[in-house]
Order: sequence, then structure tokens, then C-alpha cells
Amino acid sequence: MSAFIRSMRGSALVAMAALFAAPAMAEAPVAFERTACPASVAAVADCHSGRDDNGAWLLVAIPHEWNHRLIVHAHGGPRLGAPRAGDSDEDLDRFSVMVREGYAWIGSTYRRGGYGVRMAAEDADNSRRIFWAAWGRPERTLLHGQSWGGNVAAKAAELYALDGEGRANYDAVLTTNGLLFGGTRGYGFRADLRAVYQYYCRNHPAAGEVQYPVWQGLPAGARMGRDELRRRVDACTGVDLAPAKRTREQAARLRDILAVTGVAERQLISHLAWGTFHFQDLVHLRLGGRNPFDNTRTVYRGSRDDDALNAGVERFAADPDALARLAYDADLSGLIVLPTLTVHARHDPVVSFEAEAVYAATVQAAGRGHLLAQLATDEDEHSRLRDATYLGALDALEAWLDTGVRPDGSRIQAACLARVRDPADCRFTPP
Repeated sequence: MSAFIRSMRGSALVAMAALFAAPAMAEAPVAFERTACPASVAAVADCHSGRDDNGAWLLVAIPHEWNHRLIVHAHGGPRLGAPRAGDSDEDLDRFSVMVREGYAWIGSTYRRGGYGVRMAAEDADNSRRIFWAAWGRPERTLLHGQSWGGNVAAKAAELYALDGEGRANYDAVLTTNGLLFGGTRGYGFRADLRAVYQYYCRNHPAAGEVQYPVWQGLPAGARMGRDELRRRVDACTGVDLAPAKRTREQAARLRDILAVTGVAERQLISHLAWGTFHFQDLVHLRLGGRNPFDNTRTVYRGSRDDDALNAGVERFAADPDALARLAYDADLSGLIVLPTLTVHARHDPVVSFEAEAVYAATVQAAGRGHLLAQLATDEDEHSRLRDATYLGALDALEAWLDTGVRPDGSRIQAACLARVRDPADCRFTPP
């Protein structure tokens, strides 16, 4: 965290918290109702749904043969719409192998859509307290987050790992493909993508539309659907066409955009969507219209004409207040107090594997390196890893808690191979 943040007055920090969060949940019971489980766990678990006092919807799955462990899940995204009952069904389905292995699971939609790591961290911890109140404290409680949820889980571990008496609320933390850069370092590549894309395509915004700096995502209140964004990207680059059907100009523009930004072709529209709709939410609703991104010194390389690109690309400087607000909300201190295991696919196309080194450096600088273990797999997906990866990670965490021996990729790979039918499911790699 920068000296600028550390020097801010307490009143300013309170004002920041108000932008990203809402009043804490009152200590009131949640009226859970039985609900249909996703098909992936329907035969092995009972599911319950309820809504907390802040408006977050909760989904609980309790296996018929419960191992008396609980996984508190922090979902990714963030989702931009208002939370609805049933939104967590997809999350439970994605991590259903944990429930089939015997773990109880609870997920929160969070109280509202949009960006807010501290808000989401509070809501995740609220879900833990609510589960404990309804079903009793399990033998172990594990905190898990994937993607942006990894940032949420890591923040929750910093804020809520201990109760007021210093006793642990969780036994360990697991992140998978986590956005462990924190907020101020996690999204700059998408701001670069917006700038580079606009240099080549000139259609987002298009001529004749209200012009705005691309770091805004969209102007406040402006509406654009994902289908319209896709139409524009395809018109410029032919990304939805077979390579042989793209015009020479489309192919050249697509090649330059991908080469300069490092974004994979299959993720181009997804990253541009994040840099459009999520940027609009982040900038206008969370940062008071201020810019947290900076490319004033960025040198773009890899195009057919780097000199022309660097001379003509839109430049923007970060506003210090926006950086301070985003850092307060989403950056990580590394001050962990629980065994923390991170697992990341080396070829993750959404959150770079480099996030792991950044987080390791943060934790080491805080003097907590002995509490961090990091594993890698050779997978190339972001949103869902192989079931064997999640099971291997959980086994490693349980063994760490039982024996005090930190997880090791080679040992976990060997244990994975001993339990699966298809060796290709085991993808853990050496450090």
C-alpha cells in the first residue's frame, strides 16, 4: 500500500468504505427454506436458500454424509445485476465436487451487484456466521475464492480471520485462479486493451457518438448490450469469423491488438466486456468518476508499427484519489494469519499466473511467508479447473492442518494419480 494511503486521515477512509460497502448485517437469524439442488449434487445433498438482512441471497448444500467440514465460497465476477435467488446455483454446480466429497458449502450472492471487494468479503463472512448459527460450528471451516473471488477471499482472510478474542474463524484459506494482484494492479491490462483497441478500430466509441475517455468503460448512464459490443468487435477484427473469411484489414487489426496486449483471441470479447461494463460500474459508481488507470509511460510493442501506435494511442493519467479508494477497497496487505494455499493454472487466459508471484512477494514482505503455499497446474482454463485439482488442493490443505507439512506439488501430483481413473486429470506441476 502506498505512502499516500497510509497517510490518509481516518475520516477519509470511512468515506471510502461507504462507497464500497453497506451497513453491517444485524445479528438476526435467516429463515432458510429447502430448495432444489443443482443436478450435480441433488443425489448426495440437501440444499437450503435464504436471504440475509443486507439483501444477499445464500445457498447452502449439506451432504447426506457430511464430513463436518464447511467451505465458505466467495464467487467471482463481480456480477453487475441486482442479486436474485438462484444466482449461486451456478457457483455450487461449478464446485460440486467439493460437496460430493462430503464438504458442506455456502455461497453468498453479495448484497448488491457491482464492484466492492470489502463489501463482498463482509458478505462472505456473514454467510459463515449465519451457517454456524443455523447448523452449528463445523469441525473445520475453509474459506475459498476463485477468480475475483480469490481477491475477495484473501481480503476476507485479512479482515475476518480472527474474532474479537483472537480466536480463528477459519482454519485455512484456498484460492484458485485468484486475482491476487489486488485492485490497483489487476485491471490495467484491460485499460491498455481499451486504448489499443480504440486506436485500431475507432468504433468504441464510434464516430458520431458521445466521445469519452476509454478508461470510463462507458459514460455514466450509457447503455450498451454485450451483443452490440460483440458486433463492433467483429466488424473491426472478424473475431467471430473463420480466419479464412476475415478481410486482410480485419486480420491485420486483430493480429496487432492481440500481439500488443497479450490477450488470447478467444478471450478478446470477454476482456473488452469487462473493460466496458465493469469499468463503467467501477469508475462512476465506486470511484466518483475518477480514473484509477495510467498508461502515460507505457510503451506498446508487438504491432506492425509501434512508433505510430505509441504516438497515436489515447493516453490517460491515474487520479491519486481514485487509486487510494481502489487500494483501500481491494489491495492486499499480505498480513495473513491462517494457512493459505493458492492454486493457479499456468495458462490461465483471464488472470495471469503472474498474480501468484505478486501475492507471494506481498506476503513475504509482511513476514508471513511461512503461512503461504502455492501450487501450479498446467491447465488452460480460468473459470473451472478439473475436479481432481480441487480435490487435490483440499487434500493438501487438510494434510497441512493435520501434520504441519506445507503442500508440495510433486507429492500432491503423486497422490492425485493414486486416486483417479484417468491420469490426465492430474495436472499439478513442480514449482
